Amino acid sequence: MPKAKQPIHKKQDDTHISQLEGQVQELTEALQRERADAINLRRRHDEEVGRMRQYATIQVARELLPVIDNFERALKHIPQELATNDYVKGVATIVKQFEQVLAKIGVERIKTVGEQFNPTYHEAVGIEEGDGQTEVVSEELQAGYTLGDEVIRHAMVKVVLK
Repeated sequence: MPKAKQPIHKKQDDTHISQLEGQVQELTEALQRERADAINLRRRHDEEVGRMRQYATIQVARELLPVIDNFERALKHIPQELATNDYVKGVATIVKQFEQVLAKIGVERIKTVGEQFNPTYHEAVGIEEGDGQTEVVSEELQAGYTLGDEVIRHAMVKVVLK
């Protein structure tokens, strides 16, 4: 039996299939790009939300720090005869509560007395002469605080050369 000629439609079908495969490939690539864009958008959004949270936390902490400072100053100047007074103990408890709340939101007090002076965290407002070359914090005049790697407020300190 002689071989039948392929109908003209077969060539048209092959061309149409190739075109459809090309379109499928283009749409697949477009979908992959859109998915990657959506993932990047979500990541950038999450980063921005994190930065906004940190900014808000820093602003709240900056507003609260003077209140904590005043409580601490008041406690430093309590007359000896009132040191065991319940009212004074209550104020000391409030200061501890403030510190716990700050710690809970990630705000940490900068270590000072006995630490080597570090201008990243400390602001020296006085230097005492000593017998060495190393600057060591001898007194904290005002507490400093950080949130993660960011300094909210530098610690004001006196430094001695040891």
